[in-house]
Amino acid sequence: MATRGADGAAPIPVWLLVRGLSRSTAHWGELPQALQAALRRQGQPEARVLGLDLPGNGRLWRERSPATIGAMTESLRTQWQDQQRALRATLADRPLALHLLTLSMGGMVGLDWARRHPGELSRLVLVNSSLSGLAPLHWRMRPSAWPTLLRLLALPVGDRACERALHALTSREPASRREATVAAWTALRQAERVSRPNVLRQLVAAARYRVDGPKALAGLGLPVQVICSAGDALVDPRCSQRLAAALGTRPVCHPQAGHDLALDAPDWLIEQVTALAD
Repeated sequence: MATRGADGAAPIPVWLLVRGLSRSTAHWGELPQALQAALRRQGQPEARVLGLDLPGNGRLWRERSPATIGAMTESLRTQWQDQQRALRATLADRPLALHLLTLSMGGMVGLDWARRHPGELSRLVLVNSSLSGLAPLHWRMRPSAWPTLLRLLALPVGDRACERALHALTSREPASRREATVAAWTALRQAERVSRPNVLRQLVAAARYRVDGPKALAGLGLPVQVICSAGDALVDPRCSQRLAAALGTRPVCHPQAGHDLALDAPDWLIEQVTALAD
């Protein structure tokens, strides 16, 4: 956790945004820019908002996805160290406070980072995440979602049809905006060809990562915020309730949004996140 610099200067908040299964930084849409603007209005003009991709996703789509969350954590941490050096070159060696905003499987990576490297994170936000050892499989991935996911993994499906199916599974966005989002996601799919083997390895990593009950999350030593969506058709919100209880906090739940809360209710999500910002 960052402390004040030798000259007493407060650390500069750096928000690192991490998505989940097969998704990239670009799938955050306009949220990074909106979060940056909100922090500026809040009196944090020096705050930075960055996005990094997990191996096999986004800009790293050519890389092989690790089959463990731990390996994903170390890749992300190495990327952050590179970013940190670049930031320090422009910020006169001011101390940095690293805040992770994570979605879905990205939350597992965030928790793993906090557990593996105590003191490196200043804050962690977990959105619609889940953990084996706290929640059963049929909560972590609703059975109603299995047929769609199996079809997309096992059968040849066109890019647009695939993204339309994923949108139906992860979003409750109004019909008036749906086609524009599907078109944007289709363009991303065509530019960032995440392979089926990489998706399978990510699924294996998420399934294998577990904690040995609530006590395993005690004493992380940093503020953790748990946020979920009541309309999530992919992950049961009870996963977030169990996670929050293990972390000694209470979840905040959007009453209508789907799994992709950053898409369905970005302003609401930013309001929750900045309400506790330094």
